[in-house]
Amino acid sequence: MFDEALRRDPEKKRPWAILVDGGEKQLDLFFGLIRQHRPDVSLILDFIHVLEYLWKAAYAFHAVGSVEAQDWVAERALKILQGKAAEVICGLRQSATIHQLSSDKRKAVDKCADYLEKYRPILQYNQYLSEGFPIATGVIEGACRHLIRDRMDRTGARWPLKRAEAVLRIRSLRSSGDLDAYWAFHQSQEHQRNHCSCSGCTCAA
Repeated sequence: MFDEALRRDPEKKRPWAILVDGGEKQLDLFFGLIRQHRPDVSLILDFIHVLEYLWKAAYAFHAVGSVEAQDWVAERALKILQGKAAEVICGLRQSATIHQLSSDKRKAVDKCADYLEKYRPILQYNQYLSEGFPIATGVIEGACRHLIRDRMDRTGARWPLKRAEAVLRIRSLRSSGDLDAYWAFHQSQEHQRNHCSCSGCTCAA
């Protein structure tokens, strides 16, 4: 991934953003590569994962599927998007104490607060959004599912890497609407290679 980013932006003039899901091994790998290649990269925790923890904490205070739970999550999610994760963390712990939650319910709240505290440096969503960065991987995961899984993950299918890469390149051209333009270019290049190798040939004109 870093090699591809460097190929596209070798002089590092464009801002780089990396979306992660909070996996510790993944983050350790990223931190090493960031230090090596691009210390000023924006590392972003997928906001959907944050919401999952908020929902689990919400059910410690409100009934599952209730409007109150929805409002509770919406209020805290908005604060986190505004860059107020520290306020949410403090509020979670205070609310758990005030409501004297049982140990089981308190566990979900503490887990959410600990998660937000641990990843607070990469929860600066107000900054990410102001810079136009994505804060969730849904679009990427959907594209991967459409481009790769729907075509390649079929019963009995076995794909050597080189052939799989060729199929995916054609599929990506078709999905992006560039297949016709590419095919015209491909035919032109084939014609040049096979029929216009002689010196001074003008047939391409």
